[in-house]
Amino acid sequence: MTTGSRVLVTGLVILTLATAAGARDRATPAPPKAEGPQEVEVIAVAMDPRTQAPAVVLEGKRDKRHFAMAIGMAEATGIAVPLQGVTPPRPLTHDLFLTLFGRLNVQLTRVVITDLRDGIYYATLQLAAAGTTFTLDARPSDAIALAIRAKVPVLVEDRVFDKSESPGAPGPRI
Repeated sequence: MTTGSRVLVTGLVILTLATAAGARDRATPAPPKAEGPQEVEVIAVAMDPRTQAPAVVLEGKRDKRHFAMAIGMAEATGIAVPLQGVTPPRPLTHDLFLTLFGRLNVQLTRVVITDLRDGIYYATLQLAAAGTTFTLDARPSDAIALAIRAKVPVLVEDRVFDKSESPGAPGPRI
């Protein structure tokens, strides 16, 4: 693509965005903000530059808010291995749990990061077995590691995003 073509394309994109923004401003008011937990994407496991501790980075699919949650090195491995599509030669703890769930006819349906209190994140596992659903308390890092392996959604309550964004919020921030 020539420089002239790039300038033309860039100009058209800017014009399109400006036109859409103007139309949106004249349109009917936006619907009320959706509430409740939103599904997140596990973006990465990375080192927090301030603390040099591993952190898992999550981004909301609904509103693109994000936060980083400090985790331990073993937990980082438990999340990073399936994110990278690596199959270890021997099952890790989370692999063992999913095998056990399968043998017991228990299905992990989703995980929810429910709260952030006193610098500690809280999560639950949503499980189904024999026509019954139930919830178990779990560490968020374990819940995320299981969800990635089971290919089930990870959800985060809005209050967790709100508390993670507040000034002085504990843990790593991006």
